[in-house]
Amino acid sequence: MSSPQTGDALPGETAGGDERPTVEVTPGREPWAGAEPLIRWGGLVVAVLASFVSGVFELLLTTLRAGDVVSVWSGDAIGSGGGPLLGLSIVLAAVLNYGIAWFAVTTTRRKWALGPPWALWTLLMLLGAGVRTSEGDYLLGGENWIALVMILVGSLTYAVYSYRLILKRTLP
Repeated sequence: MSSPQTGDALPGETAGGDERPTVEVTPGREPWAGAEPLIRWGGLVVAVLASFVSGVFELLLTTLRAGDVVSVWSGDAIGSGGGPLLGLSIVLAAVLNYGIAWFAVTTTRRKWALGPPWALWTLLMLLGAGVRTSEGDYLLGGENWIALVMILVGSLTYAVYSYRLILKRTLP
């Protein structure tokens, strides 16, 4: 293969050697200024709604028994089956509340965003434990140890997440 002679142009070059091809770069669009506050408020609304839904779901599952796995499929209510109480609501309270706390703080980039879902969940649990039905029964009785432990674990989950935020001094 022969080397290029003086005056021969390499591929992509012009014969003069000083001229380079130019490419015009157009500046990108500026992001919409209202996107960040919209995402923050939307994240807070989603976290509050998730806290409400998870709280109701956990309250319903506090009476779940081992025999309910079969009886619920046949149309019976939760708690009508036999067997021991299952602690599924305790596990769900820990996992879901931690996830909701993480989501609220991460999407809003504010530590205070942990408060509204925590307050709503706690208020929902207090209403569930303190309201009587028309027959005089409590929604969550004192003999239902699963419900009592679920309330403790769920609230402690928010508290532990909040404490870790305080210690880290940075957002996740």
